[in-house]
Amino acid sequence: MTTDRDSALLRWLFLAPTMLGIGIFVVLPIVGSLVLAFFRWDIITAPQFVGLANFTAMATDRTVGISFLNTAVFVLFAVTAQLVVAMLLAVLVSSRMPGWLRVFFRSTFFFPLVLSAASVSILMKYLFNESYGVINWLLSLLGIPAVPWLTSPQWAMVVVIAVYVWQNFGFSFLLFVGGLSAIPTEVYEAGSIDGATGWRQFRHLTLPLVSPTVLVASVMAIISALQVFDQPYVLTRGGPGDSTRTVVMVIYESAFRELEFGRASAIGLVLMILIMLVTAVQFRLARRFVFYQ
Repeated sequence: MTTDRDSALLRWLFLAPTMLGIGIFVVLPIVGSLVLAFFRWDIITAPQFVGLANFTAMATDRTVGISFLNTAVFVLFAVTAQLVVAMLLAVLVSSRMPGWLRVFFRSTFFFPLVLSAASVSILMKYLFNESYGVINWLLSLLGIPAVPWLTSPQWAMVVVIAVYVWQNFGFSFLLFVGGLSAIPTEVYEAGSIDGATGWRQFRHLTLPLVSPTVLVASVMAIISALQVFDQPYVLTRGGPGDSTRTVVMVIYESAFRELEFGRASAIGLVLMILIMLVTAVQFRLARRFVFYQ
């Protein structure tokens, strides 16, 4: 007969592999990075304790400042576009249409998300190439001159945002589809009796009822966008100049190109704190704008 002690031991045995993996591959790297932020280390020589020097140096580091500004601009436009596109398409798919067509749209919109970000960016790099890209070829058919999509500071960030949104809006789209499907039809029937149709129905019924889903989608979208790396790295390598260089790119370059692991860890720590603060602000504001049924 199995005792409570045996049952508890069995549960811990089942949990052990997962906990061991989390400890080795998540907890230890995080702790190591936090400690390393206060050292100067290039792998070759022994770590040298420098206190807050890595953090104070960031205040006067032009590349770090530009990368944080670029990341903020990217997050603002990419997350806004991602959520708006996802919401519009979710409302469209949730409208009356044949079931097979609804399944087709759901699968089609989600498909880019399962693709590798690097492979998608490589393909998009060819499409937006100034000399032989398909985009400029199509524009030439309309008499529009070639646009330097990836070599112009004005257009490079636009392309990076567009590629990122195209690949990532599918996740928010599925969240919104689930949120919209949970709204009782009786709510819309009652609203239509009161004259709430079209935009008024969306503004006063749909949006408030789906606001918890909007909160989840926005939190996850912002956290993901703050850590963007693949698209700008593959498409532009952070250029032209530093116009598309993001914080995670600077972390990568500091660690694996310049072998300044202390600097990279310090920047990563600041980014982690920024993500936590932004998330906390979102949940704080949610008390005012999120409505639960």
